[in-house]
Amino acid sequence: MSDESPYTLQREDGADARHAFWADTVADRIEERNPSEPIVVKGGISPSGVPHLGNVNEIMRGYFVAEVLRDRGHEVRQVFTADDRDPLRKLPRTLCDLEGNLVDLGEVDAGALGRNLGAPYTDIPDPFGCCDSYGDHFATIIGDSADAVDVPIDLVSNTELYESGEFEDVTRFVLEHRDRAREVLSEYQDKVDEDYVPFNPICEECGKITETVTSVDLDAGDAGTVDYECTDMDAGDQTIDGCGHEGTATLREGKLPWRFEWPAQWQLLGVDFEPFGKDHAEGSWPSGQDVARNVLEIEPPVPMVYEWFTLENEPFSSSEGNVILVSDVLELLEPEVLRYFFAKDPSKARDFSIERLDQLVDEFDRLEAIYFGEIEGSEDEEAFAERVYPFVVEEPREERIRLPYTFAAVLGMTDDPDLREEIARREGHIPDDAPEWAVEGALERVEQARNWARRTGNEFDYELKRTELPAHDFDSDTEAALAELADFIEEGHDPDEIQGEIYETAKRHDVDVGDFFGAGYRLFFDEEQGPKLGPFLAKVDREFVVGRLRRER
Repeated sequence: MSDESPYTLQREDGADARHAFWADTVADRIEERNPSEPIVVKGGISPSGVPHLGNVNEIMRGYFVAEVLRDRGHEVRQVFTADDRDPLRKLPRTLCDLEGNLVDLGEVDAGALGRNLGAPYTDIPDPFGCCDSYGDHFATIIGDSADAVDVPIDLVSNTELYESGEFEDVTRFVLEHRDRAREVLSEYQDKVDEDYVPFNPICEECGKITETVTSVDLDAGDAGTVDYECTDMDAGDQTIDGCGHEGTATLREGKLPWRFEWPAQWQLLGVDFEPFGKDHAEGSWPSGQDVARNVLEIEPPVPMVYEWFTLENEPFSSSEGNVILVSDVLELLEPEVLRYFFAKDPSKARDFSIERLDQLVDEFDRLEAIYFGEIEGSEDEEAFAERVYPFVVEEPREERIRLPYTFAAVLGMTDDPDLREEIARREGHIPDDAPEWAVEGALERVEQARNWARRTGNEFDYELKRTELPAHDFDSDTEAALAELADFIEEGHDPDEIQGEIYETAKRHDVDVGDFFGAGYRLFFDEEQGPKLGPFLAKVDREFVVGRLRRER
């Protein structure tokens, strides 16, 4: 079989049926191969830096394909490998504790990392002191992230696969065919020479991984051994010193290089499908499928490239502090909204913006309303909602209630839960006959929207003085202008119209515009300044706004 393009969703041969949901297209490709059951969907990650929202991309892309296959009646196993026998090549500037708090190296035992550059992640003490190793700490957070979005992954440790001997047969096979392995890899890496051996032992003296194997004896011991010298390792712009020790390692005391390890995982785990980012599409995938077919003599899985997404239009970066964790996001919105974000076409680049999170929530609410037939969408929107919505929610329930996100943020400007519910009911967002579970669910969004306002410092990050009228002292012109503005708002107008009317009313009554805005901030926030007033007043319940402008409540 010829090389296969990993750009599954951008095929130009027109062979795929047209589906509303991209995961159905991938499922078709998998079913074409008549895989044995359970069908195995895989992802993987190397434990470096902070396990942030961007890392969940691979989990969620695999999940939707797994769910579509389950919906079609297949048994599916979703595996996620922690490539935790990889060596630590550089010190991360930021780490994350198990509670989801980002910390700098200075706040933990950074020496545990610094003393172990070049060692496998699972041989490095946890700098937080709470897990068995640095690798285990990282994997725990990945597992917690999957649990938080209710994705059942089977988290597999590479280290455990090597130490238990499960990797032994495939490692031995690669070493038996090392001439062929060398020939294949030399097409992709210039550093492969006639002395290259596709195995990286762990030095028994210093614990670091070395790439220098001096001889192979596959008849020694139970499965064979290699002799090695602990030499220096190139790690980007620095060199990790080897200790010079010469020793012997079994096939359980080391690892395959990544270009062989990835295809070996496919064989060992029986992988049928794996999504991955563009970095692998242009790098490891071409060599991976070559190694699979021409060294291991297996067929590589169905691939799929997904686009990385950005955070506030910048790449995710632990070192630059441009990260957000799943736990952080779920303080701002419901899990089903986050799952919806990942349900979108993975072949298109997107931005995840905390500043504009209200737009994402509104998109989800629209999808939900289309699904239940409460609003009309285009033919494509209706087909997408019909197929996708049941995969992003725990259970479709028509009686659910979604408060508009910015309205929920307004409600979050008061602490009184009874008042929040009263206003939501008065504004028609909660029906009189709504079940209690639906009311509770609706009001949970208030706290999420409030957290959003505080995190971004936006126009809803103020305390609205609802229960008592703040002290004020206005002249007669200002009072007359406030009364006229109240009449205008009582008639019903949109945000821009209210904003414009504030200016016009001030001018008509010969009140300084800045002072007039200040009067509004005093009445609603007991502050000298605040958010853009017109749009804000348009979002607050009209009865309260009119009463406050008239100083009646």
